[in-house]
Amino acid sequence: MSKEHLYLDDYVLGEKMISPARTVTEADIVAFAGFTGDWHPLHTDVEYAAGTPFKGRIAHGMLTLSIGMSLPFRLGPYASYLPKSFIAFYGMEEVRFTAPTRIGDTIHCEVEVVGITHKGNEKGILTVRNQIRNQKGETVVSFVMKLFCGKKPQ
Repeated sequence: MSKEHLYLDDYVLGEKMISPARTVTEADIVAFAGFTGDWHPLHTDVEYAAGTPFKGRIAHGMLTLSIGMSLPFRLGPYASYLPKSFIAFYGMEEVRFTAPTRIGDTIHCEVEVVGITHKGNEKGILTVRNQIRNQKGETVVSFVMKLFCGKKPQ
């Protein structure tokens, strides 16, 4: 998705893009724990986390999802893969946390347009499949997101 999208009609099934990357830090984990109240020791206690199957602290799954799903909004000169006619976040499906994100991991999001649904003459739903991957290319979170968008005026 290298071109600017104004309306739902500007997307094509199968269209893909890759977001910029971002490194997940310890400060991210502490801030997220404080904001949400989720101080589970898997995320915040070095000794406890060392004794888990992960062998160390990992980021909250919802933190990884939150950071990763926002990365496509930082694209190049257009600042976002969303169309200018974006109205609202419509929903999310098929969320899977498939691998841990560790402090120091650098993640990016790969997006593919998998659905364009028209809802009358003025609006519709853009459906995109997202894969948040780490620096090793491993998928850490996958999900399908639906975005409510405007269509070209007729």
